[in-house]
Amino acid sequence: MYTLPKIERFNQDVLSKYHIYNSVFITLPFDSIDNTGVLLPLFTEVCETGFKKQETPKEIVNFFSGKYLNDASEKDKIDLMFRFIQYIERQIVLFDAIEDAAFPTVNNMEGRGSLRDIKEKSDAKDKEDDLVEFLEDFNVRTVLTAHPTQFYPGPVLGIINDLTAAIRSNDLLKIKKLLAQLGKTPFIQNEKPNPYDEAVSLIWYLENVFYETSGEIVHYLQKNIFHGKSIQNPLIKLGFWPGGDRDGNPFVTTAITLKVAERLRTSILKCYYVEMRNLKRKLTFAGVDTLVSDLEYKLYRSVFYSKGEIYITLDEFKTQLNKIKEIIIEKHQSLYLDELEALLIKINLFGFYFATLDIRQNSKIHDAVFKDVVTYYLKSDSTVFPANYYDLSEGEKIAVLSKVKGNLNPSVFENEITKSTIESIQAIKAIQENNGEYGANRYIISNNESALNVMETFALIRLNNWDNPTVDIIPLFESVDDLQKAHEIMEQLYTNPEYAKHLTERGNKQTIMLGFSDGTKDGGYLMANWSIYRAKEALTEISRKYGIKAIFFDGRGGPPARGGGKTHKFYASLGPKIENNEIQITVQGQTISSNFGTLDSCRYNLENLLSAGVTNQVFSKGKNELTVDEKNVLDQLAELGYQEYLSFKNHPKFIPYLEKMSTLKYYSKTNIGSRPSKRSKSENLDFADLRAIPFVGSWSQLKQNVPGFFGVGSALRHFEETNQWEKVQGLYDNSLFFKTLLENSMMSLAKSFLPLTAYMRKDPEFGEFWQIIYDEFSETKRLLLKIAGHKELMENYPDGKASIQIRERIVLPLLTIQQYALLRINELNKQDQVDDDLIKVYEKIVTRSLFGNTNASRNSA
Repeated sequence: MYTLPKIERFNQDVLSKYHIYNSVFITLPFDSIDNTGVLLPLFTEVCETGFKKQETPKEIVNFFSGKYLNDASEKDKIDLMFRFIQYIERQIVLFDAIEDAAFPTVNNMEGRGSLRDIKEKSDAKDKEDDLVEFLEDFNVRTVLTAHPTQFYPGPVLGIINDLTAAIRSNDLLKIKKLLAQLGKTPFIQNEKPNPYDEAVSLIWYLENVFYETSGEIVHYLQKNIFHGKSIQNPLIKLGFWPGGDRDGNPFVTTAITLKVAERLRTSILKCYYVEMRNLKRKLTFAGVDTLVSDLEYKLYRSVFYSKGEIYITLDEFKTQLNKIKEIIIEKHQSLYLDELEALLIKINLFGFYFATLDIRQNSKIHDAVFKDVVTYYLKSDSTVFPANYYDLSEGEKIAVLSKVKGNLNPSVFENEITKSTIESIQAIKAIQENNGEYGANRYIISNNESALNVMETFALIRLNNWDNPTVDIIPLFESVDDLQKAHEIMEQLYTNPEYAKHLTERGNKQTIMLGFSDGTKDGGYLMANWSIYRAKEALTEISRKYGIKAIFFDGRGGPPARGGGKTHKFYASLGPKIENNEIQITVQGQTISSNFGTLDSCRYNLENLLSAGVTNQVFSKGKNELTVDEKNVLDQLAELGYQEYLSFKNHPKFIPYLEKMSTLKYYSKTNIGSRPSKRSKSENLDFADLRAIPFVGSWSQLKQNVPGFFGVGSALRHFEETNQWEKVQGLYDNSLFFKTLLENSMMSLAKSFLPLTAYMRKDPEFGEFWQIIYDEFSETKRLLLKIAGHKELMENYPDGKASIQIRERIVLPLLTIQQYALLRINELNKQDQVDDDLIKVYEKIVTRSLFGNTNASRNSA
C-alpha cells in the first residue's frame, strides 16, 4: 500500500477529525455556552461573506445581530461576543491537539532531515568517518526563554496533552469527557506569573519532552553511527532563561535565580530517580542489585528529603553506573545494557544541572551599575580605579578594566539594581558549586554596542573575587548599526591581552549572540536577515584570524519577522565562510509548545537542526557559498528594503497608528508573563523601548504582519523596473539562503488578511497610512509569486498552507469581534458623555481576543 501525499494525510488525519470532534463539541451541554455552538458557524459565515463584500467589522456584527438575535441590546451582543471568544479559544485547543496527535502521520519521521536520513546518506556517499568526526564536536543548543507568547495556562496545557493522547487512540468517550472538561476550565490567569512560575511551566517540557527525546537521539547515533562507542560530546545542550534573564524584568531577583537553579537540579535528579526505579526492577541479579538499590536510595533522598543537600555526587553516580555496566557485560551477558546506556547518555547530556541557566542584562543597566561601582571605589580611596577614570578615552578605560580585581560586597550599595547585578554574579558562583559549571556559565549583554560594554562585564565579574572566571561573556548585537560593526568590536577584545587570556582558558571559543527580533524591528525584514548573515561572515573571518572559534547564538522568535519560520533550512544554507559548528537558538512562547511540545515534534525538530548542521558541514561542505555578484544583489535588496522600511517607520502616523488602531497597549493586561511590555516606565510610547513581542504581535493581531514583509516588494520591484529581474530570479533559484528568506516572508503574507482592516482606508487620520501597508503587501505578494513561479502563497507547502487556512477560519470571528470592539472604543471616546464602564467592557473584549488569535497562529509573536 502506497503512502498518501502529505496534504492527503493532513486532510484525513487533521481536517476530517477536526470536523468530527468539533461537531461533538457543539452538542455538549455547557451552562455558559447555551446556543453559542449553533450561532458561531452562522457568524463565521456572515464574517466571510461580509469581508468579501468589503463590509466593516461593525457592519458585519450589526447585520448578524439584526438577522439572528431578536432585538438584542448592546449588553446581549456583548454577552454573546464573550461566549464566542470562550468557544473559539476551545476550538483552537481542539485543533492543536488533533494536529499534535497527527504529527508523526502527517510528517515523515524517517524522511529528509531525520537521523535515519543522515545515516543512509553517509553510507551512500561514503562519508561515515567525516560524519563521526563532525558529531564529535557539533552541538545543538535550544534555549527556552522567558518571553511568553503562549496564553494557555497550566491546566489547559494538561488537557491538550491528554486530549492528544485520546485522539491518537481514537478513544471517543475520553475525548468527549476532555472536551467537556475543556469547556469548564478557565483560560485566563487573574494574576501575572512571577519568573519562578514561568520557570516551573517550562521545566515541564524539560522533564516530559526534552529529557526523553534528547537521550533517544544520542542513543540512536551511538548505536548506529558510532557503533556502540560512547559519545563523550554532549550533542544536545539545553539552555534556560526564566529566572536568569534580568533584561527589563524587575521581578527577577537573586533569590529567584537560585531557586530556579535548585529546581532544575531537583528536576533532573527526579528524572534519574524514576529511571533508577525502573532499572531496579530489571537489574535484579547478584552483584548488581545492591549497587542499584544504593543509587536509588541516594537519589530518592536527594530529591524528596533534601533541603538543598545532595547525597550523591555526579562523579560517584557515573562511577557506580559504570561499575554496574562492567559487571553486566562480564557476568550477565549484557542483559539490560541498552537501558543502562540510555541513562548514562542522559547523565552525560544533563549532569546535575539539566539546563544551563543564562544570566542576561542590558548594557545600559551595566553602564549605570558600573558608574556606581567606580564611584564607590574612588570614594573609598582605593587604587582599583585611577582618580581620572571618567576622563579617560574608551581605549584607556578598557586597559584599566582588563587589570582590575576586587571583592565587592553588594550590601554597601543603596541602588537596588547595582546590588542585584553584583549578586547575580555571585549567584553564578553559587550555582556552579551546587550544579556544576554548566549550571550557569554564560553572561549575556543585550544591546551590546561596544568593546567597553564587554570589558565592564568582565571587570565586574573579576571584582567579585573571581580571578579566572568560568563564565563565557556573550555580547548580543541587535541593531543594524551594531551588527555592522560587531567584528570591529570583537577584534578590540581579541587583541586585549587579558581578555585573550580569558578566552584561552575558555577553550579559545567566543559565543556571540545576534538578535533577529530587534534587528527586524530596527531595520526591517531584508536588512535584518542580511545584516546578520554579513555580520556572521565578518565575525567568522576576524575570529579565525586570531585563532578563536566563533559560536553564534541566534535570538529567534516564533514568526519569520523574528527569525522563525523554516529555521533548519536557514542553517543548512550557510556557506563555508560562516562558522557553524554549533547551532544555538532561543525557543520561546508558542514555538516551545508547537515545535517541541510533544515527543514526536521535539524529535522531528531536534533531528532537523542536527541534520542542518550535518548537511552544511559534511554533505554540502564548501557549497552554498554566495558569489560576489549574488552578494551585491543582496546588498542592494537589503538597502532598498531598509530605506523603504525606514521611510515607513519614520512616518508621523507610525507610532499613533500602533497606539490607536492596534492592540499594542493591551498586551500588558494579559497576565501571561512577568516582564513588562516595554523596558522603560515612561507613559509615552518610545519605539526604542518597545519590546519585539508586542510590536510583532500587534501587527499580527491586525492581520497585517508588516515586520515579516515590509520592504521586500519595493526592493524586488526595483529590479523588475530596471530590467534586472534575472539577477534576483537567479539568486532565488541558486541560493538556499535567499529562497528560505523569501519563503518565510510568504508565510507572513499567508497569515495576513487585509480585508479585516480595509475600513481604515476611509479613516481621516490613518487612511493614507493604511494604504501604504496595503500597497506594499500587494506588491510583495505579486513579486513573491512571480519569483517562485506560483499561483498561490505557500503552494509548495500544501499541508502548512491548509493548516494556516483552517486556523485563520477558526479565528476570523474573533478577529472581527476584536476590530468591532476597537471601533466601539474609539467611538465611545469621542462622545460628549464618555461611558467609562462600557469602554472597560470593550477593552476586556480586545484583551481576551488576543489569547485565541495568538494561540491559533502558533508563531505570531
